[in-house]
Amino acid sequence: MNMFRNRTIQSNSSLLEALKKMDLLDKKLLIVVDAEKYAGLLSSGDIQRAIIQNKPLKTLVKEVLRENLRIARPEDSFESIGKMMFEFRMELCPVVNEKNEIYHVYFWEDLFQKGKLQPAKNFNLPIVIMAGGLGTRLKPLTSVLPKPLVPFGDKTMLEQIFDRFAMYGCNNFFLSLNYKADLIEYYIENQHLQYNISYLRESEPLGTAGSLNLMKDKVDGTFFVSNCDILIEQDYSEILDYHTENKNEITIVAALKHYPIPYGVLETAENGLLISLQEKPELTFKINSGMYILESSILDDIPSGIFFHITQLIEKIRLKGGKVGVFPVSEKSWKDIGDWFNYIEKA
Repeated sequence: MNMFRNRTIQSNSSLLEALKKMDLLDKKLLIVVDAEKYAGLLSSGDIQRAIIQNKPLKTLVKEVLRENLRIARPEDSFESIGKMMFEFRMELCPVVNEKNEIYHVYFWEDLFQKGKLQPAKNFNLPIVIMAGGLGTRLKPLTSVLPKPLVPFGDKTMLEQIFDRFAMYGCNNFFLSLNYKADLIEYYIENQHLQYNISYLRESEPLGTAGSLNLMKDKVDGTFFVSNCDILIEQDYSEILDYHTENKNEITIVAALKHYPIPYGVLETAENGLLISLQEKPELTFKINSGMYILESSILDDIPSGIFFHITQLIEKIRLKGGKVGVFPVSEKSWKDIGDWFNYIEKA
């Protein structure tokens, strides 16, 4: 039990505790135990579905567990376990005996050291990257380099975004440019990247959605939009499935952001009568991450040549009765390098 204890969580833990543990370990699957016995598996997808269903993060893990999950038995061969894990993209597989005791746990990296856990499915949709901003919060760095070309790891932010979508078979990218557009084009063209890259030139800043008006004759159907200063570590095909299954016109990818309050919080009624006292609560909000999925039909709702933010587009679609969905990802799954503090911390 000790060798995989850090991948376990008690069944009476909260979803928030599970989410934090996944972020700490940088993993998306935990083994659920009850009195040291196997009780189930909890994935980040289980937590996301619970949040989408509006369940609070204080909900207990045992309340959202799925039944009939794939596990192995002691009599199963190593080859059959490996085949099952590969076929169903299992991050880990517990071996459980008839008494629900965990006999052993196989991990993906142990069986497939040279292979990466692949996305659930591929798709080849257009990707729009909003790369025209001034990058004011990253000055003085962005006085020299435009934000899309700021290095992150061993590549620029633009290339990091390209690579992540390319994992799913995406090959058509549209860059919305304004500030230092010539430099961005020059750099990209000299990298000789194996993608189809087109440029949307703003003659003047048009906001976070204004330039999408230029996409009207270039896309037909569903497409992704991403800011140039964020990375989302999530299976994008799962976000797309949510968007498609719910027939959304816009899906916003939201990062869960936690804010601990280091004091006792009081709730009072009329005449100052105490209703409740909560010691050091933690507030969790859904933060707009800067990644979206849109349907091309809403491009007609974007005015031509006018400064227009994507938040204005979202509100316009919502008020006219269109479906706007929100897909949550964990706090650590969202990398935002839009200001100095975040860039230094995450780069």
